Amino acid sequence: MEIKETDMERFEDRNPPEVPAVIGSVSLVQMAMQKNYDPEFIKQMMDLQERNDTRIAKQAYHQAMAEFKVNLPRVVKDKENKQYKSMYASESALLNTINPELSKYGLSASYSFPDAEENILKVTCTITHKAGYSESVTLPGPIDTSGSKNPLQQVKSTVTYLRKATFEAITGIATSDPKADDDGNSSGDIEYITLDQQTEINDAIADLYTDGGKKFLKFLEVESVETIPLKKYKEALAALKTVRMSRPKK
Repeated sequence: MEIKETDMERFEDRNPPEVPAVIGSVSLVQMAMQKNYDPEFIKQMMDLQERNDTRIAKQAYHQAMAEFKVNLPRVVKDKENKQYKSMYASESALLNTINPELSKYGLSASYSFPDAEENILKVTCTITHKAGYSESVTLPGPIDTSGSKNPLQQVKSTVTYLRKATFEAITGIATSDPKADDDGNSSGDIEYITLDQQTEINDAIADLYTDGGKKFLKFLEVESVETIPLKKYKEALAALKTVRMSRPKK
C-alpha cells in the first residue's frame, strides 16, 4: 500500500517538537502507533529509521577510526627473524599495543575463519564500533610448511601470520613482514587524510559508484577510505574527477 502524502505531512505537522534529530527506532514506531497511523506507513517508517540508524552508526565508526589514527602508537619490534636477519613485531606486541588504543574510541577487533580450500587457510579480521557498525578484511594464505613444523604447528603459523596481516590491513598499520620490516618505518609515521577529506571522498563515492567504491579503493591500493594516506589525497581526487567527467551529463 502506497503512503499518502497527506499521511506524512500530518505526521510531520503534529510531531516536529517531539522528534529530535536522532531518535531510537522503537520510540519512533511507538509514536506512530500512538497516532493510529496505517500499518504500512509504520512499516515504511521502521525501514526509514533502520537506514538512518545504519548511516549514523557508519559515520560513528569512520569518525572513531579517524580519531584513533591521529595518535597511532608505535609497535615495538620485539622478535628477530634469523633467516632474514631483521627485527619484526610479534602478534602479541601488535595486539597488546593497538587493542587498548582501539578500545579508547569504542572499537574492538575480532576474528573468524571462513571455509578453507585445500592447503589454503582464510582469516577474517573485523573491527566493530560500539554503535554496531563493522568492517572486515579477509586474507587467504597457504599452509606454512617451512622448517620442521608438525601439521598443527603449520596451521598455527599460518593463522598467526594471517591474524597479523588482516589486523594491520583493517587498522591501516604498516606491514611487519620480516622482509620489509627493518626499514625504520613505523605505523605512527603514516599520515592519513582528515575526517573532512574522508567525508568529501565518501560523498563522491556514493554519487559515482554503485559498488561502494571497491574499484576506487582497489585503484588506490587501500582497504578503506580512512586508510588513504595523505600523500594519495590529490591522486584520489583526480581519480574521482576523471570518473565524474566520464559520466554522461544529465
